[in-house]
Amino acid sequence: MTETRRPRALRLSRAIAVAQAPVILRQGRRLRRETPRLPDAPAPWEGTSGSGDRPITLLVLGDSTAAGVGVDHADLGLAGRLADALAARTGRPVHWRARGRNGATARDIVRHHLAEALDAPVDVLFLTVGANDALALRSARAFERDVRRILDRTRRAHPAAVVLMSSLPAFFRFRLLPEPLRGTLYRHSQALESAARALVSRTDRAHMSPPPPPYTEGFFASDDFHPSALGYRDWADFAIEDAALGGMMELL
Repeated sequence: MTETRRPRALRLSRAIAVAQAPVILRQGRRLRRETPRLPDAPAPWEGTSGSGDRPITLLVLGDSTAAGVGVDHADLGLAGRLADALAARTGRPVHWRARGRNGATARDIVRHHLAEALDAPVDVLFLTVGANDALALRSARAFERDVRRILDRTRRAHPAAVVLMSSLPAFFRFRLLPEPLRGTLYRHSQALESAARALVSRTDRAHMSPPPPPYTEGFFASDDFHPSALGYRDWADFAIEDAALGGMMELL
């Protein structure tokens, strides 16, 4: 696909998804019935990784991946694994906490979780959101608006904070998803990601991860949708390595 055609194709993603809605919604309902619903990681969603001076405070904010769905201990979820990777990269202790909700969209985060999440020190915010916005067929404009609100309110509350945003899931690699649901979700998620990436690129002290590499064997939990402990570790290592290459560690 050429660069001149790509923006138009992304803008059409929601229209295509809406046109296929009867089939997609039927497939989605069937998946929800047949897919095991895994619980959140047990509380507390906070801890410390590493030791030493000059601790870094890490806030992981978002959807089911922030909630640690797929593992039986929060240390093994995304927040704990990010803290491990960040501590190893910087040589500093990381005090981490996770906030959010399974199934949350970016709008849900803004309305119900952001104020409380920001009411404590934040050196690094890791934002993991967008999968449910794609599943709900929210528009790229609405998603971008909510991500902007998260970035703006974080900057006002914590001017020196580094913001890292995850790319959206590579839905085309989710073997659980049937067609046309798989392809439609992937195309629409790319439209959302493109809008968010353009916004993050214009924001100081902010960085968005590139699309992930192919998922390794064992990446998924038993529901074939959420990451396993191995998957969260791979994701965290990839995100922190990329952030370091992007110069984000130098800002801490």
